[in-house]
Amino acid sequence: MTEPGSARDRERELTAPTGVPPNFIRAIIAEDLKSGKRKAVITRFPPEPNGYLHIGHAKSICLNFGLARDFSGRCHLRFDDTNPAKEEEEYAESIKESVRWLGFDWGKHLYYASDYFGQLYAWAEELIKQGKAYVDDLSADEIRAYRGTLTEAGKESPYRDRAVDDNLDLFRRMRGGEFPEGSRVLRARIDMAAPNMNLRDPVMYRIIHAPHHRTGDAWCIYPMYDYAHGQSDSIEEITHSICTLEFEDHRPLYDWFIEQLGIPHPQQIEFARLNLTYTVMSKRKLLQLVQDGDVAGWDDPRMPTLVGLRRRGYTPESIRNFCERIGVGRSDSWIEMGLLEECAREDLNERAPRAMAVLRPLKLIIENFPEDQVEEFEAANHPQRPEMGSRKIPFCRELFIERDDFMETPAKGFHRLTPGQEVRLRYAFIVKCSGVIKDESGEVVEVRCIYDPDTHAGGPAAGRKVKGTIHWVSARHAVPAEVRLYDRFFTVPNPSGEEWKDSINPDSARVLTSCRLERGLAEALPESRYQFERQGYFCVDAKDSLPGAPVFNRTATLRDSWARMGHELKGT
Repeated sequence: MTEPGSARDRERELTAPTGVPPNFIRAIIAEDLKSGKRKAVITRFPPEPNGYLHIGHAKSICLNFGLARDFSGRCHLRFDDTNPAKEEEEYAESIKESVRWLGFDWGKHLYYASDYFGQLYAWAEELIKQGKAYVDDLSADEIRAYRGTLTEAGKESPYRDRAVDDNLDLFRRMRGGEFPEGSRVLRARIDMAAPNMNLRDPVMYRIIHAPHHRTGDAWCIYPMYDYAHGQSDSIEEITHSICTLEFEDHRPLYDWFIEQLGIPHPQQIEFARLNLTYTVMSKRKLLQLVQDGDVAGWDDPRMPTLVGLRRRGYTPESIRNFCERIGVGRSDSWIEMGLLEECAREDLNERAPRAMAVLRPLKLIIENFPEDQVEEFEAANHPQRPEMGSRKIPFCRELFIERDDFMETPAKGFHRLTPGQEVRLRYAFIVKCSGVIKDESGEVVEVRCIYDPDTHAGGPAAGRKVKGTIHWVSARHAVPAEVRLYDRFFTVPNPSGEEWKDSINPDSARVLTSCRLERGLAEALPESRYQFERQGYFCVDAKDSLPGAPVFNRTATLRDSWARMGHELKGT
């Protein structure tokens, strides 16, 4: 295989579908079709149902389903469900839902490795008959010790030269449930001195006395992933088996099984997995966060899981765009979390209607505005998309403004509300601060203003300029709401080592319970997304929000605040 970026790759990319970003895998497939090596393209996405999908899986989903789409082929969804001790139907259903949510459909091509347990068992017996597999009585610890190291050859098991008939008998008795877990395994008979550790008589089957989420108690021996994976691809006639780089060293083992059995041979191609800063991508670590109570579940909006990102407010389009922009290569690298956030901003900027929300309310009283009077101002739902319409915003004597928009003793360059200074209330009038009311501790609890009635839109003084504009909501009409401000879950770009949890960001979730929103958001539907003006992008929480008592999750700030604070990962 040539490296991406070579002259050969550039030549191949000329045959890729027009309008589609090139990559080295696309170039290989295009060449295979052009040369006649392959007549069609059949890919697969093969998750294990032992956890929820995360953003790294999204890269593989977009790649496999995207290639099949662009080359008029098909992509299978296949669950590699070979370990009943760790797998659950809940995970399988969540995976299907996440793939659909991303915008992809496998049609009638939904498969499970467990569909092939009978065929895989028959092939195992065939390898035993060929003298290429044997039952081993060594314990798991002994097998590891006999395996050797990267610099020393392994040691052959004393059971390696058992007679074929004895191996068949023992394997069938394993199948019949005669032996306890850990007492015996079936191993491939390859080469204990192979430089590639995966070829040192790998385990093919182990005994697990646990019900399977699909086959129940029909089996008590289960194939190892490395044995089942390649043959499952072959059964489904997969043409291009696309894997991440950690499976590159496993490819010779997949090839060995397929060659011994004489079955159709998929072409495996490896690409670099996604490494994203300020998070972890290990399912083991993600499960630990859930089990230890560091997060509220797999769908916690701080998790990099697809269910978490969805609950936080990310759109399928933003994730697909992110996967396209990071590209497909052969070298491991780190991708900045800021790029994922920027993809969310770009998408939500186009599709999210605008609204006003005050997250830390401070009451503002307009002294010269009639107490019983209510005016309404027209506000566009999106400044660049008139087709999204407009809404009416009520205005009265008592308002709420953002606490940060008032400063009694202003810092230099502060152009919002201060004593004696004018600001424009968004969509409404210019007001001037005439005084404040404080509580016993000296904290400002109320700001007093006077307004200029001629400064509303269309008024005789509408064009009068002031330096600052702030947002507000009517105190009489505002909707109480809870707003959750989510941030990056870790304080370091690459949390690793034994103490990786020590870098959990204590401010990754801040809950504000006294927020006030525009009245139109009272009945906002779950997963509705908005840009709160001057605040960021927010989504209605699909789990905790109720009609009349909305809960909003912050998807992203309006700008990359982490980059401005100097938190960029260096040297990536």
